[in-house]
Amino acid sequence: MSESTDVLQIDKEAQDLLFRAARTANTFSGEPVSEEQVRAIHDLVKFGPTAMNTQPLRVALLRSEESRRRLAPLMAEGNRAKTVSAPLVAVLGFDSEFHLKGERFFPERAEMVAQAFADETGRIPAARLNAALQAAYFIIGVRAAGLAAGPMVGFDAAGIDAEFFPGGTFRTFMMVNIGKPGADHPQFPRLPRYDYEDVYTEF
Repeated sequence: MSESTDVLQIDKEAQDLLFRAARTANTFSGEPVSEEQVRAIHDLVKFGPTAMNTQPLRVALLRSEESRRRLAPLMAEGNRAKTVSAPLVAVLGFDSEFHLKGERFFPERAEMVAQAFADETGRIPAARLNAALQAAYFIIGVRAAGLAAGPMVGFDAAGIDAEFFPGGTFRTFMMVNIGKPGADHPQFPRLPRYDYEDVYTEF
């Protein structure tokens, strides 16, 4: 075990489950993803931080084959087959009017947040950034449940919003296929990652 592994507070098995051994699935087994599993994932990852506790992420779960087939034409061609075959697809979006939900989640600053984000030109990038943080927590949570998470950005976001959320404040920014990998799941060689020296600069 390397020195860097030794200083971490979770054991190597958990490290492997969340990062080293975790892979994106392109095919899935027939095993369903239960509501209980999704609730457990949420109850874990909801504690990840967001700016001012705004929590703009919203998730639509496409569990039925009919809903996934409605989605398929709006996906990039290379993403369609695996999306239809996944037992669960999470459509990740952000609430474009998160700033009006503050009485419950940041009550002492609700008025300040509403005023600070009244202008959409600042509010939408803030919502997208913080929802992306939450999406990263969500992917780790899916892995913690022993499931494969396949995040995708090849799709018609405006088309998905019109098909599933007409007239709402939900704005799609990511898809995540979720399930157990299929027996015929191709394990592509893991691509290189940057080394510490390539990423970190210390002052």
